[in-house]
Amino acid sequence: MKVLKNICLALVCLIILVMVSATVVEKYRGGDFVREYVYGSIPFVGLWGVLAVCSTLYILSRRLYRRLSAFMIHISFLLILAGALVTHCFGRQGTLYLRLDEAAASQLVIDEGREETLPFNVSLTDFKIEYYAGTHAPMDFVSRIKIAGRDGETCGIVSMNRIFKYDNYRFYQSFYDEDGKGVTLSVSYDPYGIGVTYAGYAMLFVSMLSFLFFRRCGGGVRRAAAFSILLVISAFGYGQELKASPKVLPVEVAEKFGELYVYHNDRVCPFATLAKEFTVKIYGKSSYEGFTPEQVLTGWMFYYSDWKKEPFIKIKDRRAARLLGIKDKYACLDDFMSEINEYKLEKALRESSGVERKGLREADEKFNIVIMACNGSLVKLFPYTEHNETRWFSQVDELPSDMPHGQWLFVRRSMNYVNELIVGKDFGGAVSVLDKLRDYQVKEAGRNLPDGFRFKAEMLYNRLEQTKTVGIVFVAAGLFCFALMIRSVVEQRDMTAAVRILFGILVLSGALYLTLQMVLRWCVSGHVPLSNGFETMQFMAWSVFVITLLLQRRSPMLLPFGIIIGGLSLLVSMFGESNPQITPLMPVLSSPLLSIHVVLVMVAYSLFAFMLMNGVAALTLRFMSRGRYDRQIEGLRQMSMQMLYPALFCLTGGIFIGAVWANVSWGRYWGWDPKEVWALITMMIYAFPLHAETFPRFRKAMFFHTFSILAFLSVLITYFGVNFLLAGMHSYAV
Repeated sequence: MKVLKNICLALVCLIILVMVSATVVEKYRGGDFVREYVYGSIPFVGLWGVLAVCSTLYILSRRLYRRLSAFMIHISFLLILAGALVTHCFGRQGTLYLRLDEAAASQLVIDEGREETLPFNVSLTDFKIEYYAGTHAPMDFVSRIKIAGRDGETCGIVSMNRIFKYDNYRFYQSFYDEDGKGVTLSVSYDPYGIGVTYAGYAMLFVSMLSFLFFRRCGGGVRRAAAFSILLVISAFGYGQELKASPKVLPVEVAEKFGELYVYHNDRVCPFATLAKEFTVKIYGKSSYEGFTPEQVLTGWMFYYSDWKKEPFIKIKDRRAARLLGIKDKYACLDDFMSEINEYKLEKALRESSGVERKGLREADEKFNIVIMACNGSLVKLFPYTEHNETRWFSQVDELPSDMPHGQWLFVRRSMNYVNELIVGKDFGGAVSVLDKLRDYQVKEAGRNLPDGFRFKAEMLYNRLEQTKTVGIVFVAAGLFCFALMIRSVVEQRDMTAAVRILFGILVLSGALYLTLQMVLRWCVSGHVPLSNGFETMQFMAWSVFVITLLLQRRSPMLLPFGIIIGGLSLLVSMFGESNPQITPLMPVLSSPLLSIHVVLVMVAYSLFAFMLMNGVAALTLRFMSRGRYDRQIEGLRQMSMQMLYPALFCLTGGIFIGAVWANVSWGRYWGWDPKEVWALITMMIYAFPLHAETFPRFRKAMFFHTFSILAFLSVLITYFGVNFLLAGMHSYAV
């Protein structure tokens, strides 16, 4: 038995090491290389096979079948591996290219230089792109195909997240030609593997729920598990010199502009949204010298001569600033407009590379956006509906030749007239013209405009405080609370009820604030706000606050940990963008499985973060006095163990629901993408403490806490390392 245990341990460690190495190699050699020479190689497949055999023998030798839930969990993993082996050996996947003006096709391209003839012919009868109402943002890609087989002709529809099945072949939407007359479909043939794998998934979910709710593991685990299930159900500048301020419109007039509709980011939204995103993108903050975003954008539109001298354009990359001869991190538009700097920019873009070029391109992009604001092309205020299709134009865009002359004059001259009224300080007259402009928008594009509730929700969302400030407040408060908690432990007394209530109110306020923000964002976007890094970190912060409120009575340490982790999550959500744009959801992301997948994974990460903080607290107590606080350190270990079960089960469930989503969208449930690989590595690492009978060292408090701290590195790599450093579909690296 001991030999089997050591073999299993060695195999798991070796597989983890191979996967870690493969994700690094992939960054330099590409995904196809590692899939062929690592993940698809006989030695790697053999490692999993030997691990499955040895694990089965070890399970039987330990008589794990006497504990039904744990036994089913292990058997379900073996069943999933068996399904993967069947798919690897007997499954096939390729692409099929079809065009409306060409004959039926039957040649399936498996890979470069290898084809397979399908036992039927497939032809494309229709293809269309469905757009979000009143926009040019794709909502879905729909192909209608006809299959001529042994049993006659069969018609089917293939779209994103909608598979068409025929004789064990599964058709998925992949690419389409720019002219809209040709499509590339992914075709998967896996008659046995998917069924075996899905049976393993089903057994895994049933056994995990059984383990959580029927095992004697304490009320804390059950409450955390119930909370996780509830989430799944619900998922269906300092030191500036004093100077004269630039001219701006009065707040009331600027707010009138904010209430107009504008076409921005492939959707119709309030002018206030464009103004806020413009200010944040160019300046890095949502206001400038106390001016509202609407005042800032209209200032550039109507008071160009004042604003072009303002140090408003933030240059994040210092090397790029030096190449352009800009000494401060904030540049004026005049700095870019000079012939010298235009030459420097063009020369630097030609000669630079890597990070420097990225910084230069960002500076050039900001410069061009400001120019577009000044000449009016950024602000598309004027809808024009023809043949039930609404297009939006700025006052300087080329207008349709068949636009009625009166309407043409209104589009061309209305903003010029507003400018004349503003120059003459006739702000009442300007407001009157803006009211007429809004009436025109409603009349011309009424049914394609956001309804009144969504419009007001977005206006309210724009007024919310940025979470960066809120995050800093929570981190500072959490550190202060942690210091008070450590002091109370050292002095062997409880924290006063008033202090606990005060910090509890702070956590409740954070949860309510984020609830409001997420609900408003949901109303505005029309989909669950879990589609990008900003939204998922916001959700993680909300999860942390709610978990803290539910479980803080079990341990006083949860209170400072929850405040710190929630605050850090809010700060991390602001990395990259201070206020990410709300855009229509990509077609492939329009699936409820995505929301469930993200919810489960973020709850798991939140619980792992609590375990990390428990470990930090335990090490702090041990460092302060050896042996004096052993009881408290052991209590922290037990609390972390209670969190580990739902955390690991949520992560496991999230991984496999993500696999189902990938199978529905792309025709394969596992592609060895770095994000998938590191999620699997994290799951395998955190599974070790659950086998304390096999590895008794995890019953020692300090060993467990040290492990919890080091294991969280895998979470950081999974969420941040893959996104920003490694390659793959989930990567944001350049």
